Amino acid sequence: MSNVKSVPTTFEDLSGVSTSAFSNPYDALISACEDDMAQIQTKYSLHRTTRNSQQRAKLLDASFAGVSIDPILSRLSEPGYVDPRHCLVVWGRPTEKVKALISRVQKELLTLAPSLWLMPQDRLHITAMEVTHSKTEEEIQELVDQLKDKTPAITNYTYHHRTRLIKPLIGYDASALAISFVPAAGEALHSGRTIEDDKFTYHHLRRDLFGLLRDAGMQVDSRYVVPSSHLTIGRFIDPRDFVDGHNSPDPQKMQAFIAKIEEINGWLEHEFWPENNNGRIPDGGEFNVGEEQGLVCRKGKLWYGEGETIHQGKGY
Repeated sequence: MSNVKSVPTTFEDLSGVSTSAFSNPYDALISACEDDMAQIQTKYSLHRTTRNSQQRAKLLDASFAGVSIDPILSRLSEPGYVDPRHCLVVWGRPTEKVKALISRVQKELLTLAPSLWLMPQDRLHITAMEVTHSKTEEEIQELVDQLKDKTPAITNYTYHHRTRLIKPLIGYDASALAISFVPAAGEALHSGRTIEDDKFTYHHLRRDLFGLLRDAGMQVDSRYVVPSSHLTIGRFIDPRDFVDGHNSPDPQKMQAFIAKIEEINGWLEHEFWPENNNGRIPDGGEFNVGEEQGLVCRKGKLWYGEGETIHQGKGY
């Protein structure tokens, strides 16, 4: 069977690390960082700040043609239309405190982009591993059957391999917005957590999941291996928030929206980053992957947070 057509998506690694020499691509960054959690955090930070800088320049350029409307998401409200793309993933779910923070951010974004599509709270997720995407239902089911015996071990992995993400920030491009985090590196340790524990970063988790899936016979066909830990929070489905009376892109409206994002990012950094809070992290500023709910293996029409659960892991 041929793959189902998908919206083309490019994920460029902006950290300066090449994965070509490694059988497990996640080993590349760990090796480049000498397996040091502080260097890994720096690479994640570099990737997201570089990307935001690039996207800011693109969206504010005089030649910018307007936001990229997701053609499938915008059609899902049409009677009888269904998303043809089926996927297989391993997701992490945000804790209630992280969800509350995201809700506050989403409401702020709506003040300047009221037509923005928001990811519902119960669908929020971080893609720990995308096994494959944009396949037919039959192709995905074959993989699910093949993976069946290994799924519990994969989804329970975070119970004994706990990783922290901190320093929330909005990332964006012409099609979507996300809340991104970076791996912790010994900051604001709480009861029962040691610096040794932080040495197992989110990138180590992704490396291990890749290995577990490959050992289970999966050919991991992920769209990106870049150092990013993000949850999509909104997508553009209507250009009206950023056009003038002639339906042409309005640079002033986009400039105001980017300014709003930067204002929110300043608030996030000031209110939720440990270096600005006497070495502590307020509620919502830390995402422990696997806390409250373990990892979840999901299949189906997953692009907008839907789909079916194959196995839910054990939370802590």
